[in-house]
Amino acid sequence: MPSLTRQMADFVLNLRYEDIPALSVKEAKRFLLDSLGCALAAVGNDDVKAMERFTAKLGGTPEATVIGSGLRTNAPNAALMNSLLVRALDYNDIFWEQDPSHPSDIIFGALSPAEAEGRDGREALAAIIIAYELELRWCLACFPGVREVGWHHATLTQLVSPFVAGRIYGLDADQLVAAAGISGSSHYTLGGVVAGHLTNMKNTADPLATQAGVLAALMAREGYEGPVEVIEGKEGFRHVLHNVELKPEILLQGLGEDFLITRCAYKPFPTEALTHQPLSAVQMAMQQNGLVAEDLAGIHVQTTTRGADILSDPSKYDPQTKETADHSLPYCVAAVAADGGVYPHSFDQEKLFNPRIRALLPKIKVVANAEIDALFPGTKRAIATLTTTDGRTFTETVDHAKGSPANPMSDDELVAKFRANAHGKVDGARQDAIIEAVWGFDRCGDLREFMQLLVV
Repeated sequence: MPSLTRQMADFVLNLRYEDIPALSVKEAKRFLLDSLGCALAAVGNDDVKAMERFTAKLGGTPEATVIGSGLRTNAPNAALMNSLLVRALDYNDIFWEQDPSHPSDIIFGALSPAEAEGRDGREALAAIIIAYELELRWCLACFPGVREVGWHHATLTQLVSPFVAGRIYGLDADQLVAAAGISGSSHYTLGGVVAGHLTNMKNTADPLATQAGVLAALMAREGYEGPVEVIEGKEGFRHVLHNVELKPEILLQGLGEDFLITRCAYKPFPTEALTHQPLSAVQMAMQQNGLVAEDLAGIHVQTTTRGADILSDPSKYDPQTKETADHSLPYCVAAVAADGGVYPHSFDQEKLFNPRIRALLPKIKVVANAEIDALFPGTKRAIATLTTTDGRTFTETVDHAKGSPANPMSDDELVAKFRANAHGKVDGARQDAIIEAVWGFDRCGDLREFMQLLVV
């Protein structure tokens, strides 16, 4: 029987743009627009500027464009930079039915090589869809999910990104298998990057796994080899991650026939995904009852054990950095109560120490609810109870955050999110041009010209 990566390679090689359902193509464009807005919003962030300084010092063939600055560098470095821009605000997409992941982290594993190679929009869209179809299946195929046993989802991305880049680089089946073996044997990522006190690596781990796939595809194109059975072979994925049961039938089922991209969700807040239901519940209770922060004596949130543990440990009640704050459920709840929502500027250094937000933090209690755990991850319920200083209580329950398939964002809502993210980085006319270019991306013949729209 062919290896698992060989069967994935066959899917990558046999997928024709013409065979992709129109709804899946439309969703790929929607995720592209959402990702570009997230990237523009992150232009100028300290972590992004640091990585760009590093990237510029590396040099490289000027074949692909970095969003924002317009820096021209080689495709692997551009893929890393642009993926980091997409990821930096934790505002891009989320898929979480089993293992959690952000498949749009891989989009520039397609676009940066496509710009370098002179590929058109249709081929880039096909590669983006390959990214979603493989990443989502990896997320569904592991029991328990790799995140549940301490690994980051970049551990899955390392096994997807080489196929995405390999499609753009025109690799044959043996080269695709080699690329998967190179990347998939070298970028297992510890969950520690998103646990406890958080650093820049929270948002960089998955972009590094995307870059790894581009590098692996380029190495394989030159004849470099990697393990042929990197998943099922001796000391491969299944052997080493022995506390995870991988079900290959889920990994391969329906590839090229049943497209899963429409099951992925958009983020309504620039925060860790498990905060969205609690934030929505608090927001609803505040808005529907005309409450302001000064009315509150307490906020009691019931959520999953994960939400109560990882997102509400002691460090999350006194966040000192953006990376900790956007993974702090208490901070984000306080921001909703104080400001009506959570926005990219909610994590500016000055805002982190806003007195109204800080005054709310001791009033917030987050607890695990076993009944909610039993529903997870299919339903990510949250219950928020707000108690006012005059003794009134208001409770709201939310099962599906805005942007999920069960509570979808319309095109108009998605465009509004894009414009809010792009505001202050590009003017309205440029925003219009980007939106038009994305909706017509299948007709794009020059990705370099497209990328110039994203230079600030």
